[in-house]
Amino acid sequence: MLISFWPRSVLRFDRVIVADWSAASALSPPRPSADAIWLGSIDKNGASSRYHRSRASAEAALTQAIEAAQAAGEALLIGCDFPMGYPSGFAARLTGSASARAVWAWLADHIQDAPDNSNNRFQIAAQINRHFGGAGPFWGRPARLDLPDLPATKAVDYPALALSERRAVETVVPRAQPVWKLYTTGAAGSQGLMGQPMIHRLSQRPGVAVWPFDPPGQITLAEIYPSLLARAVMADPAPIKDEAQVRLLAASLFTLSQQGRLAGLFDCPASAEEGWILGAGHSATLLAALS
Repeated sequence: MLISFWPRSVLRFDRVIVADWSAASALSPPRPSADAIWLGSIDKNGASSRYHRSRASAEAALTQAIEAAQAAGEALLIGCDFPMGYPSGFAARLTGSASARAVWAWLADHIQDAPDNSNNRFQIAAQINRHFGGAGPFWGRPARLDLPDLPATKAVDYPALALSERRAVETVVPRAQPVWKLYTTGAAGSQGLMGQPMIHRLSQRPGVAVWPFDPPGQITLAEIYPSLLARAVMADPAPIKDEAQVRLLAASLFTLSQQGRLAGLFDCPASAEEGWILGAGHSATLLAALS
């Protein structure tokens, strides 16, 4: 795959898109709502936010944005609000390769995600737990699902599994939920299971880099965490906070990019497995860019 990497001193993007993802099992309501997919976008012509009822619709929009940027010779940063990796050791035990990319490919082969958002994420999590001997790392599910290998509440002995409950970046951003938690308030694990197959597909397109697994390039995908701007989001008058957070984070990243101040956010420990949240440890910088 040919990816054109940039000198770190450049890191200026012509457009920034921030995606607030959803693992919903049905189409989101026709009327724009919370707990659904929102894409916030900004470039020199202005900002916009778009509501998507399905992952298929949102992925098509991101694919079109990538194609448009490549056709115009422009640089595009896409931030996705879901974990792109798991704690060290998981990838090799699931796939035989200590690489987040191997997990993306594995999930792309096993996750079923229909146009109406129906999916098998809980069943696949139970299958992964069986791979670990039935006491695997994932937990959380609706009570109606009869999945003995996927506990409804946390009953996991992570030291016994020789896995960490949290990635290194989640010690820097302690509000982030563990990637293993799939259900109830704040759970990010389901979004990871449903989002990583898309990252696999987009990463197969020529010229697409996924940071920090690749250096940033003309088209760069990265994990983001909009709650880094929680103070600004709470102060924003928008009735739907999901819309506010993608709009504000896109604006912050774009401003820093145009000012040539984005490079510091791309400094992180190298990891072929766990990944990193763009902007972790830099909340003050992100907030200042909005003032």
